[in-house]
Amino acid sequence: MPRKPTLSPTKITTFLACPVKYRWSYVDARGKWYLRSKSYYSFGLTLHRVLQRFHDGGDLGVSTTDEVKAAYEENWIDAGFTSAEEMAEVYNEGLEILERHVEQVATRPAKGKTLFVERQFDLDFDKFRLIGRIDRVDEYEDGTLEIVDYKSGRAGVTPDDVAADIAMGCYQLLVRRKYPDRKVVATIFALRTGTEATAQMSDEELDQFERDLVILGTLILDEDYFDAVPKLKSICAGCDFQPLCLKHPEYAEEFASAQG
Repeated sequence: MPRKPTLSPTKITTFLACPVKYRWSYVDARGKWYLRSKSYYSFGLTLHRVLQRFHDGGDLGVSTTDEVKAAYEENWIDAGFTSAEEMAEVYNEGLEILERHVEQVATRPAKGKTLFVERQFDLDFDKFRLIGRIDRVDEYEDGTLEIVDYKSGRAGVTPDDVAADIAMGCYQLLVRRKYPDRKVVATIFALRTGTEATAQMSDEELDQFERDLVILGTLILDEDYFDAVPKLKSICAGCDFQPLCLKHPEYAEEFASAQG
């Protein structure tokens, strides 16, 4: 039997943002030749790797500020930066973020113990498998499970932001179906400011989200990507695949008109 296709929060949000971008990212292999390294991806991945070690009690774990700094230097990714000056500025910002995080953990009462870090969950549907890699899952004394998602590019977050976030909905669905007898909450942690916000789906909301996800997943899998005509959007300016879209006369005309 052929393996079922997989969908992830990243794939889903990419499709919703632009089906043409989804094509070049996940369907048409030619898209890989247009991908460029991004400094914010490198920065975010570096922070995630260090925080994974900080919250992991295993042999590779780190606990003190000095150990975190050493892990940061060891895991630093320099791809995508346009200059040494830019990289130095971002590197120092990362040090401040990590120092503040270590201090926060040390000074505030612990809500629970860390159960998992960087753990992949999956859920099987008729036409596809939903997969998601979760930054951290904490367990409270009453059995509640808290999903924690780090955002390296955000300065703030509200409960409404968490409730509206597709990825957080997917993560709650994955964990609730894995642990149906547990209460599950979801938290986004904005690393740049150390702020966080939490939201929780009711059973009814989770069931509706699952139904909507099945419909959306079927739509993604059934889309005819090779006949799709690109449309000019606000996200086009920073997209690696714009040179491919400019080969379409309709898009090129729309793009030239927007440039004035």
